[in-house]
Amino acid sequence: MNLIEVNEYFNSFLKDESYNNDISLNGIQIENSDSRNKKIKRIAFAVDACEETAEKAALLKADILFVHHGLFWGQCERITNSHYRRIRSFIKNDLALVAYHIPLDANNPYGNNYGIASKLDLVNLQPFASWRNMLIGVKGELKRELSIEEICELVLGADKQPSCMLKFGKDKIKSIGISSGGSGEDVNQAAEQGLDLFLTGTFEHEQYHYAKEMKMNVLAGGHYQTETFGVSAIKEKVEKETDIECFFIDIPTGL
Repeated sequence: MNLIEVNEYFNSFLKDESYNNDISLNGIQIENSDSRNKKIKRIAFAVDACEETAEKAALLKADILFVHHGLFWGQCERITNSHYRRIRSFIKNDLALVAYHIPLDANNPYGNNYGIASKLDLVNLQPFASWRNMLIGVKGELKRELSIEEICELVLGADKQPSCMLKFGKDKIKSIGISSGGSGEDVNQAAEQGLDLFLTGTFEHEQYHYAKEMKMNVLAGGHYQTETFGVSAIKEKVEKETDIECFFIDIPTGL
């Protein structure tokens, strides 16, 4: 497959008309030098497009870097300073950039939120967390009640720490609303729907008192840590369905 065909492959299961309000430019953001003839042999996967991921992808001799956070967000931007350094890394290494933002949050089953739900083995799944008239998250129920600490370990593993953990609600949790990344404001939707836990990436100061007043448990697993699920799921799918060699570039931000 060439770059165009690989992107058509991604579009076949990631592109959805219900995500039209996504301001990011989903799909190919930077071409390679011969997008219709060059065979794609290696794809690197990462959460963020930046100078470091581009250079590491180049060292791995990748033809494409596939990310959740791309370089272009629906507006004109000067190619100077950091933005120039990032774009230069792709062009000088003839490395294509493919990015999927909201589709890689919301997709069932390959998105971040459904990936977390799968990790928790949630049942009775339903769409959750409306943003710009797009349903991005998912809510569901645990098969048995767990503590917030047990849920945190299932999602992040024993060796990683959450961004924050607020125990304002029930000691034992059954129902969970998931909206990864920087979606702390969706706590109000979790409270209004009577969920036991709101699971997100980051949670801000101004949202703290609302959660406390509404007796809402909150687990913020970190923006980066909650958004590795989507790119990892796509990597596994590509490995199973094609002969393309795949790599995951892990660059945690601690945020």
